[in-house]
Amino acid sequence: MTLPDGTADGAPDPAEVALVARARAGDPDAFGDLVTMHQGAAFRVAYVLTGSSADAEDAAQEAFVKAYLALDRFRADAPFRPWLLAIVGNEARNRVRSRVRREGLAERALHAVRGGPAHRAPEGGVAPGAAAVTPSPELEALAGETQAEVRAALATLREDERRVVACRFLLGLSERETAATLGIPEGTAKSRLHRALARMRETLEAAGTTAEATR
Repeated sequence: MTLPDGTADGAPDPAEVALVARARAGDPDAFGDLVTMHQGAAFRVAYVLTGSSADAEDAAQEAFVKAYLALDRFRADAPFRPWLLAIVGNEARNRVRSRVRREGLAERALHAVRGGPAHRAPEGGVAPGAAAVTPSPELEALAGETQAEVRAALATLREDERRVVACRFLLGLSERETAATLGIPEGTAKSRLHRALARMRETLEAAGTTAEATR
């Protein structure tokens, strides 16, 4: 697969390789150039995973700091972006977990004061809306005149399926980058995407739309 910058998926960009080498040698300007190249993708990935602009910005910034500190462990012959997005994805997921814990503590405290029922997030999941994929200009462009139906179909998916669809089609990540971002094997990402698109097609066809809206 060819990425938006024209390089093949899995093949490091020579210019990027040179920047990484300079950054590993202690050149801060080189790492600044890497930040400039990837900060947009890092933020978009973090936003899809957190659903919060503030959390996404924090996650992206922290990921760049951690990437810089871990440059000596980066394999020089590997593409930089999937490695970076794996760090971004981990930071974003950590923030979602922290937010859910904070919201759960606040809810239990309110329950203790008011004596009302507490509504907890499902076991192993997140609080409703905590990490939902928010409708975006990319989604509207994808949907065209059937954007309402596509949003409805997307909403029927499980959270892990929505994230795969968002990474692949809203963010334009490769299969490798999607897997790295979500912290799952490539085969798992591929099977989730296949399952998600099949379910979306069924929903769209039931609503009288064509499968072309999901392509």
